[in-house]
Amino acid sequence: MTEERLTRRRALAVSGLALTGGLAGCGSDSNGDGAGGDPSSPDGTATDGSPATTDAPGGRTATADGDGTAAGTAAFEDLTVRAERVASGFTSPLALAIPREGRRFIVDQAGQIYLQEDGSLREEPFLDVSDRMVDVSGYSEQGLLGLAFHPKFADNGRFFVRYSAPAREWVPGDFSHTFVLSEFRAEPGAATADPESERVVMEVAEPQGNHNAGAIAFGPDGYLYVATGDGGRSNDQGAGHVSDWYDAVDGGNGQDVTENLLGSMLRIDVDTDATTGTPTGGDGGGDTAGSDGPARNYAIPDDNPLVGSDGLDEQYAWGFRNPWRFSFGPDGRLFVGDVGQGAWEEVSVVERGGNYGWNVKEGTHCFRADDCPDESPRGRPLRDPVIEYPHGGADVSGIAVVGGYLYDGDAIPGLRGRYLFADWRAGGRLFAARETDEGLWPTTTVSVESDEQFGPMVLSFGRNPAGELFVCTSASGQVSGESGAVYRLTGA
Repeated sequence: MTEERLTRRRALAVSGLALTGGLAGCGSDSNGDGAGGDPSSPDGTATDGSPATTDAPGGRTATADGDGTAAGTAAFEDLTVRAERVASGFTSPLALAIPREGRRFIVDQAGQIYLQEDGSLREEPFLDVSDRMVDVSGYSEQGLLGLAFHPKFADNGRFFVRYSAPAREWVPGDFSHTFVLSEFRAEPGAATADPESERVVMEVAEPQGNHNAGAIAFGPDGYLYVATGDGGRSNDQGAGHVSDWYDAVDGGNGQDVTENLLGSMLRIDVDTDATTGTPTGGDGGGDTAGSDGPARNYAIPDDNPLVGSDGLDEQYAWGFRNPWRFSFGPDGRLFVGDVGQGAWEEVSVVERGGNYGWNVKEGTHCFRADDCPDESPRGRPLRDPVIEYPHGGADVSGIAVVGGYLYDGDAIPGLRGRYLFADWRAGGRLFAARETDEGLWPTTTVSVESDEQFGPMVLSFGRNPAGELFVCTSASGQVSGESGAVYRLTGA
């Protein structure tokens, strides 16, 4: 396939746009105003892969074993893939959706969705929402962050986007911005969507500019899943962070299920109107944000875990810090990569009603305490991840996990059945984990061969209907101009 490059330099691609701050490990984001330091070395942790111990919060240490690797991260097989660049010239490509073969939709953080059809990348955006977003200059985890096509898009032309808007009138004055989830419409085979077809589905007040997560996806059950971060800043504390049940760390949205929708995986029904109970999907458009309160144009699945009990009904699972990217496996399991703070990155297989620990735990480790409980006051266990890796001292290490996919394609036989993922600071490599019946999954590095520079930063993954994988990358942590690219993975 011929590589296509955007030939114009976008006026909206402002210098300094970056995917750092809360995403990149957040070891130094104490004030919520950005990275607060060198994003390549957060909180002074070891980053060169050399044998070391990693100082974890609360005085705990994660000690490398005899060969310089942390437990569960020793190389267990020699894996190599080949990366073919298929598109480039983006500011910061954060998501990739492929509703059918031959049509790839690439989400650029600056506010545009671009269509690549039969190998040709269209210069005019499929959709541009930059006029309704906050300014995403400087260090920013805000912008256009997620895209999901309705399972029946070929018939109804409905798709959903997640972006960061200025604070609505109802948002507290000391908050940062508004999380917006909206529905748009397009003719299924069209080259552009109708920007005036927007129907606001959900809004959430965001206290800080970081820890926004951003991914959205339809599950095999037909419901829309939405990832939300804990609201920003370090330790899940500060303005906009409510009180919770755990006294060792003061407050935290991750452990709260009654006051807000932050630090959670949400599940909503976008095919039923919340007020009338009738199916949605008419002409679309017309619903805009008001001043009375956040939009709630959706229904709640009857089997969401907190329906009929104390808690917000949208909640599907909670205890997350910054669940940046997630995916569904071929068997329907939900894999969520949750970005850690100062010491550990993690991936969990998420189940309905599960509590995944933050800010009581970071990975499998107590956070800012020598000892911590294994369950919440409700008696729900704090579930451990299936994958974790440290911020230094191991072959598999990094500063911000980027969730990927359980591979079931044909192009790379050696990866079949493996979970392929990455760290934001990938350094020209990927990671793969092998499932085990219990305990942490063994995880190894995957070498990447390419005729072009691959990364060195990885922002996201994409999957086509045949199960083959794509990777969205950037050439620099300080993203500006046109350094973003999309690669297709094949066998080496």
